[in-house]
Amino acid sequence: MGKLAGKTALVTGASRGIGRAIARRLAAEEAYVAVHYGHDEAAARQTVADIERTGGRAFTVRAELGAPGDVDTLFAGLEAGLTGRPLDILVNNAGGAMRTGSIEHTTPEEFDRLIALNMRAPFFIIQRALPLLRDGGRIVNISSADTRVALPQELAYSMAKGAINVLGRTLAHTVGARGITVNTVAPGVTDTDANAWIHSSPETETLTATASALNRIGQPSDIADIVAFLASDDARWITGDVIDATGGTFLGPRL
Repeated sequence: MGKLAGKTALVTGASRGIGRAIARRLAAEEAYVAVHYGHDEAAARQTVADIERTGGRAFTVRAELGAPGDVDTLFAGLEAGLTGRPLDILVNNAGGAMRTGSIEHTTPEEFDRLIALNMRAPFFIIQRALPLLRDGGRIVNISSADTRVALPQELAYSMAKGAINVLGRTLAHTVGARGITVNTVAPGVTDTDANAWIHSSPETETLTATASALNRIGQPSDIADIVAFLASDDARWITGDVIDATGGTFLGPRL
């Protein structure tokens, strides 16, 4: 029996990349997974098909996060799919740098859109989820290693993810009396469609790999395994933490 048998889970941004890997991993532990997507229904259905092919159970939920009414739309679909069951695990994975964020070139409209997706949406998803979340539940927020590295071209994105780190720590203190744990996972560069630039040249691949102490490029499954651990009872005594999931990226110069 899987470690999450009998549990329900919502994974936002689960149609591809890290979110898809998380949804598949939780389902492999026998959680019933709500696969959220914003636009690409075919990709979300592929995630569900992958889960079902290996004996898991999942359903899709569509909502464009960062848009008006996003949380209402998300939870209408979620509650319909759960058919009266409570929620056990919430993974706020959806987000993105949206190719903007520098202090020189970011417009107010771009800034608002980036904050709405990366910071506002997780906050209000959690607010809406708490009455539905069973005591002893799990909340895992996906942040970024950008919060500890100076990347001028992604300043606004890093600011939003820094807020997610604060959200997790403070929320863990707030909901701990219910036995709910709240943790944050901060990936580094991970080999997904959104990071296709990794493979733009052999030199880029080598530089990306050697930035890690483990001398390789991170994979979505690396992040998914950490999230599955935090969602399980094995991690019951960990809360309010930020897990650096970068393979030791930028720990220092190589001698």
